[in-house]
Amino acid sequence: MDFGDIAGRYESWYGTLGGRRADRLEKVLLDKLLKRLPWIRTALEVGCGTGHFTRWLAERGIEAVGLDISPAMLVQARRLEASARVCPYVLGDGLVLPFPDHAFDLVAFITTLEFIPQPERAMAEAGRVARQGVLVGGLNRHSLLALRRRWRSLRAPTIYDQARCFTVGELAQLAQEALGVRLRGMTWRTTLLAGTWPCTDVRLPWGGFVGMLLELEGEGNG
Repeated sequence: MDFGDIAGRYESWYGTLGGRRADRLEKVLLDKLLKRLPWIRTALEVGCGTGHFTRWLAERGIEAVGLDISPAMLVQARRLEASARVCPYVLGDGLVLPFPDHAFDLVAFITTLEFIPQPERAMAEAGRVARQGVLVGGLNRHSLLALRRRWRSLRAPTIYDQARCFTVGELAQLAQEALGVRLRGMTWRTTLLAGTWPCTDVRLPWGGFVGMLLELEGEGNG
């Protein structure tokens, strides 16, 4: 999928009212999950786009690398580094990661698996490269937000029309099949629930955004 047409305006969404709310709630949830692995020092974000979450990982003190298949997205990511902590960005395919086994403590997919043609293969590659865990942030197919998105697409097509969104159960099954015996633990929660829901995240499978941490057996886990 070519994101070149939207690369220049992709980051601006985070400056909108809805974008700021989503960004805050998603990061609260992902941060809570990452606290389960406090020894994470290095991370690879697959499908980093403009580097929005790669920079966030770096702000948490993690040595973060961003990888994306779109040269145009990486141009924007490097441009946005001007006033932030510098992260390396690599042109590459999530289906064939250009890194050796156990190269990073963590591999992250933040709204990425939806756009990868073979998400099972991408998850298996993440398991090969990760020492300690895989962090997934995804768009939930079983949510009011997804329903609204589908209705809007009838009037004006968007990039999300090409996305394959997952339910919580589907993400869990994908992880179990792709990671096999290395999967030692799975924690998930959702956020972006309807209206003014008072909780930032819940263990209910209907939030618009799913956060899932997959803890791995093997090197680096003592």
